[in-house]
Amino acid sequence: MSTEPLSELSEHSDHVLKREFTLWSSFAFAFAFISPIVALYGIFALAVGAAGGTFWFGFFLVWGGQLLVALVFAHLVSRWPLEGSIYQWSRRLMGNGYGWFAGWAYMWTLVIAMSTVALGAAGFLANIVGVESPTPTQKAVIAFVILLAGTGLNLVGRQALKIFMTASIVAEVVGSLGLGTWLLLFHRHQPLSVLVEGTGSGLGGGYLSLGGPFLVAVAFIGWSFVGFESAGAIAEEVRDPRRNLPKAVIRSLCLIALVVAYSSLAIILAIPDMGRVTSALDDPDHVGDPVSYALTTAFGDGIARPVEVLFVIGFLASFLALQTSASRVIWAYARDEALPAHRALSRLSRGQRQPVVALLVTTVVGSVLFLLSNLSPNVYLLMVNFTTGGFFIAFLFPLVGALVSQLRGTWRPSTFSLGRATLPLSVAAVLWATFEFLNIAWPRHVNDARYLDWSVWIAIVVLGVVGLTIFAVVRRRMFPAEAGDDELDDDGHRVVAVGGRTPPGVPRAPASGTQRGVRGVVPPQDTDGDVR
Repeated sequence: MSTEPLSELSEHSDHVLKREFTLWSSFAFAFAFISPIVALYGIFALAVGAAGGTFWFGFFLVWGGQLLVALVFAHLVSRWPLEGSIYQWSRRLMGNGYGWFAGWAYMWTLVIAMSTVALGAAGFLANIVGVESPTPTQKAVIAFVILLAGTGLNLVGRQALKIFMTASIVAEVVGSLGLGTWLLLFHRHQPLSVLVEGTGSGLGGGYLSLGGPFLVAVAFIGWSFVGFESAGAIAEEVRDPRRNLPKAVIRSLCLIALVVAYSSLAIILAIPDMGRVTSALDDPDHVGDPVSYALTTAFGDGIARPVEVLFVIGFLASFLALQTSASRVIWAYARDEALPAHRALSRLSRGQRQPVVALLVTTVVGSVLFLLSNLSPNVYLLMVNFTTGGFFIAFLFPLVGALVSQLRGTWRPSTFSLGRATLPLSVAAVLWATFEFLNIAWPRHVNDARYLDWSVWIAIVVLGVVGLTIFAVVRRRMFPAEAGDDELDDDGHRVVAVGGRTPPGVPRAPASGTQRGVRGVVPPQDTDGDVR
């Protein structure tokens, strides 16, 4: 058999990606996607304002629920390590239409999250360069520059992406754990009892009621522990994916949970006056940014600039992972001819084998969202409100599909399996994801503009109508993906049974057991990315 490297055969394989990610880099990718800084800073003020210090226990509830989801996803990615993750798993479990809408929800969640994270990074970057209290227009312009820079870095190649992701892990973990440890040792202002006292402000009902403080905090915390599934979005770029990706999915979630819980505990105990943080928003003494409040009290105003640099690193790493994931989902759709303009969208660059057009689409859509957010602040709030709910509704598609497959007796485990625990695990994961989605999407009256309380449902309706229109156009030409006839070999390379309809770049299993490196055929690769 040929031992030529894949790059020498790439001109004959229009839809073959380079396998340049290892276990470490796929883990780093998922870690950066979640980002402890984005996970913590994005929800801390909202959660502590809702439930006081008691919100901290919500981290463990959400982490436990998300660990159930991660374990199910580890099963799925070990069986189908295909680019596009949620889209690919869902269509193989429940058919093309089901998978198409799963990926549609996931795709838009990624793009919208990418835009909101870029706008968040823009605020910190503006402060670093001396622009205090940037206007919406200034933030949109800076976010656009971030978008262009991220697109450029993505187009350079995976090596640049891996270096940046690794650097972000070092900066975030050292920064988060270092600051947290220093605060715990030398700047504690609150007793441990603050974790069981106080319920925030402005919320009625009992503490554990639907509109009560704890469930509101849990809804906010849901944002902290999403993104672990992103390792699967780059599955066809990872070496030995069946074994490496389940580890990356589970380990990234667990490390993020530990870092975020530890850092948040340190900040809670370092807040000088909890009453100012949990007071009403119109209180003149109210503190709107408790993280900055705790850090500047402990270290002085001089800490602001280094911390903002750390925040920018975290937000930029998260942005890059989001953009990469979104482009891969778009590319996976296009390869299956599941989107308009699929030929252009599925095109890969000749050198780096990057989905250039798909990356540029994320840039254009992100730019439009920046423009809309600048024209109306409520558009930005609607995007932020939808993002977390969008992740959970996307999660539910493959979770329900996996459960149905197990109940029907059609599920076949791969290299990662929990044996008899798989079915109860799947039931628990579906129940958790359903609960958290409804908890997030529930239209509690917290916004002045009442329709913003319905943000998740409004976005679902709009995206659903647009999706139905597009799906009606593409559904007849989509490549079929029944679980029984679309399998992979032990290294995660796609193999379709003889006689099945084969997408471009997917190998048709020949009777002789050999595969040729010609157009329309994916040369089987080793774990090192070489052709066998």
